[in-house]
Amino acid sequence: MTYQDELVLVGKIIGTHGIKGLLKVYSYSGNIQSLQSAATVYLKDKKGKLSEHLIRTATAHAGAFILGLDDFADINQVLPLNGSELYVKLSQLPLPDEDEYYWRDLIGLAVVTDQGVELGTLVDIFETGSSDIYVVRSESKEYLIPAIADVITLVDVPGKKMIITPLDGLLDL
Repeated sequence: MTYQDELVLVGKIIGTHGIKGLLKVYSYSGNIQSLQSAATVYLKDKKGKLSEHLIRTATAHAGAFILGLDDFADINQVLPLNGSELYVKLSQLPLPDEDEYYWRDLIGLAVVTDQGVELGTLVDIFETGSSDIYVVRSESKEYLIPAIADVITLVDVPGKKMIITPLDGLLDL
């Protein structure tokens, strides 16, 4: 499988919507364009079995997404899909804008200060109201780094490194 064919986890089926086979999806990106740009999705059931499906509709609705797939037209067909993970091929995702990155590309980067102090590895990201927070962990410490331009100096995905300029007191917490 090539890099462009890699499957990217984009969400999880959290229920049904209506009686016409629509699925309610919790999106890990919060970005409806991820689904609207894709022609197909892959569902991984609780047993790990993957199945490919053509997308009929994808819309935002009440903090989640509503997804219609060509194979399903009835609520009874989609009830067993609850809890399934939703994947798309990387090649189907829109290219990120300049200075934007997919989370999957940031996880695992070594994080270093602009003074050369190695802080650890970016292990998780979570969203807040204003900006994402990068969780950076070493063997002995964990840092919460705001993903803002004043802090993030350089992101080098191919070089697997991120350089930050810490705000006063940021690393003392």
